[in-house]
Amino acid sequence: MKFQMMTKLKVFTIVFVSLISCWTMGQRYESQPYEVLQNIDDLEIRFYPPAMMAKTKANTGNPFSTLFRYISGDNQNNEKIEMTTPVYMYQEDGTSAMEFVLPNKYMEKDAPTPSAANVKIYESKPGYYAAVRYGGYSNASKVKIHTDRLMKEIQKHDLKSISNPVVLSYDSPYKVMNRRNEILVEISYADTD
Repeated sequence: MKFQMMTKLKVFTIVFVSLISCWTMGQRYESQPYEVLQNIDDLEIRFYPPAMMAKTKANTGNPFSTLFRYISGDNQNNEKIEMTTPVYMYQEDGTSAMEFVLPNKYMEKDAPTPSAANVKIYESKPGYYAAVRYGGYSNASKVKIHTDRLMKEIQKHDLKSISNPVVLSYDSPYKVMNRRNEILVEISYADTD
C-alpha cells in the first residue's frame, strides 16, 4: 500500500514537472515583433516590420526537419541559430511551405548560408496584416474554421485581403496547455495615425 502511494506520487511529480517544463519551454523563444494598430471584434490589425526568414517547401522532404537542421548548424558557418516564434505554414503553388523567423540579430548581419539547396533565406517585406487567434493543437479543420472566421471579419469591416492565409504556430508540440495559433492575411490598410 505504501509502495503504491509512493509510486503514484513519483508518477504525479514526473508528470507535473514535465508539464511545467513544457510550459516554460514554450515561453523562452524570441518572437517576431509586430505592432497592434487596431482591434476590431475578433480581428487584430497589425504592422509587421521586415524580418529575416528561412523557408522551405514540403516537396523537398519534411519542412520542419529541413528548417530545424538549418538552425541546428546545417549551414556554411556551422552556426547554431536560436529557435524563434512563430512558425509560418501555408500553401504555395499547391505545395505546403514552412518558414522560420530568424532572430532579430540577423537583421544587422547576414544569416548563415544554408547547406541545403532547398532552404532559402530572405528578408520579408513590411506590411499590414489581419489576424485571428485560436488555441489548442492546430489541424486542417481548425485552420478552415478560423480562416473562414478571419475572411468573414475582413469582409464585414470592408478590408481587402491581398495575400493567401498563413497559419502561425507559436508553441512547441510538447506544450499542452495555453497553445497559441493564428491565421494571418496581408491586407490593404491605411494607417490613419
